[in-house]
Amino acid sequence: MFLLLPFDSLIVNLLGISLTVLFTLLLVFIIVPAIFGVSFGIRKLYMKTLLKIFAWATLRMERGAKEKNHQLYKPYTNGIIAKDPTSLEEEIKEIRRSGSSKALDNTPEFELSDIFYFCRKGMETIMDDEVTKRFSAEELESWNLLSRTNYNFQYISLRLTVLWGLGVLIRYCFLLPLRIALAFTGISLLVVGTTVVGYLPNGRFKEFLSKHVHLMCYRICVRALTAIITYHDRENRPRNGGICVANHTSPIDVIILASDGYYAMVGQVHGGLMGVIQRAMVKACPHVWFERSEVKDRHLVAKRLTEHVQDKSKLPILIFPEGTCINNTSVMMFKKGSFEIGATVYPVAIKYDPQFGDAFWNSSKYGMVTYLLRMMTSWAIVCSVWYLPPMTRETDEDAVQFANRVKSAIARQGGLVDLLWDGGLKREKVKDTFKEEQQKLYSKMIVGNHEDRSRS
Repeated sequence: MFLLLPFDSLIVNLLGISLTVLFTLLLVFIIVPAIFGVSFGIRKLYMKTLLKIFAWATLRMERGAKEKNHQLYKPYTNGIIAKDPTSLEEEIKEIRRSGSSKALDNTPEFELSDIFYFCRKGMETIMDDEVTKRFSAEELESWNLLSRTNYNFQYISLRLTVLWGLGVLIRYCFLLPLRIALAFTGISLLVVGTTVVGYLPNGRFKEFLSKHVHLMCYRICVRALTAIITYHDRENRPRNGGICVANHTSPIDVIILASDGYYAMVGQVHGGLMGVIQRAMVKACPHVWFERSEVKDRHLVAKRLTEHVQDKSKLPILIFPEGTCINNTSVMMFKKGSFEIGATVYPVAIKYDPQFGDAFWNSSKYGMVTYLLRMMTSWAIVCSVWYLPPMTRETDEDAVQFANRVKSAIARQGGLVDLLWDGGLKREKVKDTFKEEQQKLYSKMIVGNHEDRSRS
C-alpha cells in the first residue's frame, strides 16, 4: 500500500470535489432541463455574446487589413457569373438577331452561330457550376474565430491572435470534454432506456415510455452540440400515419427534428456502435431498418413503408428524399419513392446559421468521427425549423411532380435555392438522359420551326 503525502492527499480531495461540483452542475443545469424540455436562456445569452465578439473581430480584421494595404477576400454569394433565367430558344434567338437582321422563323434549320450558345453555357458551367459547389462548405463573409471558415485568417494584430488562441482553448479544453460527456450520457441512456422499455408488454404504457425515452435522450444529445433551435408553426408537426420529409444538410438533422417530436426512423442496418443503438431502438419502437441486400429492392422498401403508414397507431416516418447531404444553400432533387406510397406528406424546412459552426457533412472529405469532432469543437449549432402544412398527392399528379412541389415549398420557406439536379452527382457522373434532354430541346426548336414553315 502506498501512503499519500499531505500535499498529494490535498490534490486528490480537490480533484474529487471539482469532479463532484462539475457533475452536479452538469446534472442540474443541462441534463435535467433537457429531460423536461426547459431552458434557462444560457445558450441564447451565449449566442448573443458570440455575435458581439464576431462583429468586433471582423471590424478589427478589416481595419488591420486597410492599415497594411491587404485586400480582403469576399466570397461570391450569388455566383461569379450573372445568369438570366431565359430559355434555350430565347437565347439562341437573341444570338441570331445580333448577327443577322432575320428573325428566327425565317432562318434555316441550323445556323453556325447556334454553336456559341452551347460554348458559352459550357464555359459558364466550368467557371460557376451550380451543382458541385453545393457539396462544399459555404464561405462566410465575416470571421467567427474558426480559422477553417474564412480565407482571411492571418496575423493581423496581437489582440486578435490572442482572442483566437483563447477561443481554441475554450473550444477544445472546456466545450469539447463537456460535449463528449453529454453525448456519452445521451447515447447510453438511449441504449439502456429503449432496451428496458423493449421488455415491457405492448400497450399504451410502453408506447408512452418509448416516446419520452427517445425524446429525453435526443434532447440531451442536442445539448451536447450546444444546439440553439427555433421551431416555427409547431401546429403543423407530423402526425401518425404520415411521412415527414425534410432537406438534408447533416446527420444531426435527425436529432434536431426528433428533439421536438416523435418519429420512426428509416435506414440501413449497421454494425458496431450504430448497430447496437439500432437494435436497442427497434425493441421499443417500430423503426424501419433494412438489411444491406434489401436496400436496392425498391418494391420491398415501398411495401414496408406502405405497411407502416397504413397503421395509424405508428409514428410518422422521417425521410430525407435527397439521399445525400447538401451544403445548407439549396435543395436538390427528391427521390420519388416516398411520394409513391400515397400517404400524407409533412414537409419540414431546416436552415442552419453558419456563423457559429458549419453543420454540412462533406462525406467525400470527412469521415463520421472527424465530422463529429468538428461539430463538437464549433462554437454552437444554430438553426431554424419550419413545419409546413401537410400536403397530399393530387389526382392529376404523378410521384415526380408531387416530389417537386413539396421540394419547392421547402426551398421557398427555408430561403434555399431550388435545383432540379440529382444529389447523387456528388459521387456519380451526369447521366446521359440529362444530356439527351438538352439535345431534344434544341432539336424540338429546329424541327418545330421547320414544321411550322411547311404548314404555312
